[in-house]
Amino acid sequence: MKQLFALGSLLVFLASVSAAPQPDPAARRVTGVWRLVEVVGDSRIRPAHYDRPTGLIVYDASGRMAVQIVTRADRKLFDGGPAHGTLEERAAACDSYMAYYGTYTVDPRAGTITHHLDNALLPDLRGRNLVRYFEFQGDNRVVLMPQEDGKGGIVTREHADYKLVWERMR
Repeated sequence: MKQLFALGSLLVFLASVSAAPQPDPAARRVTGVWRLVEVVGDSRIRPAHYDRPTGLIVYDASGRMAVQIVTRADRKLFDGGPAHGTLEERAAACDSYMAYYGTYTVDPRAGTITHHLDNALLPDLRGRNLVRYFEFQGDNRVVLMPQEDGKGGIVTREHADYKLVWERMR
């Protein structure tokens, strides 16, 4: 009887594993670590904001993501050291850096990836969903285009004049 029960349990397990939905190819393809190589156009929220940006975005297989972007190459050190920045120095540091983390979902039909923010450098972003159009350029590049216009509106892929180009890190 124990053998029959074990065999039945094994069959149920195998059926559940084979019946589990397989991740979408686009979701599998975006999984990895990417470095920011280019920003095309101006941010609608902060026009002319990017000056030789650098950044890193991570999408893991479990659906977690994190992004960090340094938007300006001329970031200044704090005169008094890292723990003693003035209010102005701290504001400039915050204005030249973007970071958030959370989960992500991919909608291959719409060609979008949505970042579901758990938290962010800017507290107003906490809990928001940031939708990005995506397109792959070969095997090692992905372009993300914000769907939001920065004023509460939506832009179409065709009118996305602000694009972040990411290259897969090896």
